[in-house]
Amino acid sequence: MKDHAGDESAGSWTAATRRQLERRLPWENLLPDRQPFWVGSWVYVFGVITIAALVWVVLSGVVLAAFGPQWWHLSSVGRFFNSLHFWSVQLFFVFMVLHLWGQYFMASWREGRAPTWMIGVVTFAVSIVAAFTGYLSQQNFAAQYIAINAKDAVNSTGAGGFFNVLNFGQMYGLHVMLLPIAVTLLVVLHIVQVRMKGVVRPIGHEVKPAVPLDLRKK
Repeated sequence: MKDHAGDESAGSWTAATRRQLERRLPWENLLPDRQPFWVGSWVYVFGVITIAALVWVVLSGVVLAAFGPQWWHLSSVGRFFNSLHFWSVQLFFVFMVLHLWGQYFMASWREGRAPTWMIGVVTFAVSIVAAFTGYLSQQNFAAQYIAINAKDAVNSTGAGGFFNVLNFGQMYGLHVMLLPIAVTLLVVLHIVQVRMKGVVRPIGHEVKPAVPLDLRKK
């Protein structure tokens, strides 16, 4: 036992990790009580709606995965949850595209926010793959038609050696486990980046360098 608590914490990896997190993720940035006026832009509202739609996608997807294809095709409650999942996905993509393009025209990668922007783009790309595997997991004629027509395209890229779009078990596993987890983690990382870096200023409202006093007199 060491005599001083400070000496004990100095050699503790948990204390070191806590200090790193406190320094890199301060609570006043993660949970701010004040925001600049431009946060009220519709572009950011679209981002919030995208997150809300993602929550409904995940919740309805968990219910569908728990009961299986026969339930969501033959049961009235299953068809309801299937429709809820489908339309939540549509809202997710519509508002994500609006948010993505709005941020593009706002040049939201300015002032050191390039990682935030890139994480959003990667999230969009992974979401497309998740939606594709979702179409293949419908277990109806549309899913079969999509799988057969996509088979040659996927094989032409070389990805067919790793992913068989005609294999329902493989596509369903990717859709309900790997890809949703990836999208959720990317969205959480995106939100943390936004909180840490703050919301980008509108073009024309950038902080201008201060003019030295001797130059002002001239």
